[in-house]
Amino acid sequence: MKKWMVVLVVLLGIALLVTRYLPDSFDYKIGRGFAHDRVIDGKDEVAGKNEILVDVSKSQIYQGDLLLINKDYPLVDGNEAQDIVKLVDYSTFASQIVLLDRSLSLSQDVAERFLTMVKDANVEGIDHFMASSGYRTNQEQDNLYDEKGSEYAMPAGYSEHNLGLALDVGSTQSGIEKSEEGVWLRDNAWKYGFILRYPKNKEKITSIKYEPWHFRYIGLPHSAIMEEHDMVLEEYYEALRDEPLSITIEGQHYNVRYHPMLNDKKIAVPADGDYTISGNNVDGVIVTERHR
Repeated sequence: MKKWMVVLVVLLGIALLVTRYLPDSFDYKIGRGFAHDRVIDGKDEVAGKNEILVDVSKSQIYQGDLLLINKDYPLVDGNEAQDIVKLVDYSTFASQIVLLDRSLSLSQDVAERFLTMVKDANVEGIDHFMASSGYRTNQEQDNLYDEKGSEYAMPAGYSEHNLGLALDVGSTQSGIEKSEEGVWLRDNAWKYGFILRYPKNKEKITSIKYEPWHFRYIGLPHSAIMEEHDMVLEEYYEALRDEPLSITIEGQHYNVRYHPMLNDKKIAVPADGDYTISGNNVDGVIVTERHR
């Protein structure tokens, strides 16, 4: 066989292997890592091409939608969602979802996002959603802890319900785990930025037993990355410590990077300003960049 034919056969073989392992859809593609030089020891960073430096305070560690709240990392007072509303007064929400408790409250932004998700489920004939718990004050959490004990509740500050971004969801037809509503949420909630916070087979990581009713808002692209890699929040943050992550969803490309925060520092972000910064409630912040 001539040399050029051998080379051609080899190249075709490589092309077939690459094609085999490419995602089925370009509109949903996960990546690991992306090129940027960074200083990662907690000092100021250096801006790359098409970037600027912004000042980030160490206090940002405890603010944002991506806070990790668990038995080891409680919510710092004053950093709960600032747009808490009573859902019974939010008539659009109350007309679509049965409220077991008329005092139930939640971040208005999260309530609107959840309502969008429920309306899409309604189009598919899934329309028996119920909400049983949302935001709790520290006093309410302590009362629940005193009444139910550690097997059922966490002390004040250690529950995601103190953050205002989580709610317990049920169905008026049957238990949430086996209901159409529960199945639909498990399959689709991530598309709207929600995660099933305490899934099966992750109890050793979350330290919380399986709760098919507890959904937490963290937003896209984070929920999509976690869905793709079968991660819970604790695992997601550990993955980000190892390397940045990237994903493309419906033509929108996202880069996600963890930045340790030993003190106030300057962080490089896109010059066009299309980014968000959230603390992880542990030791750093997460910058999410969006590129069209």
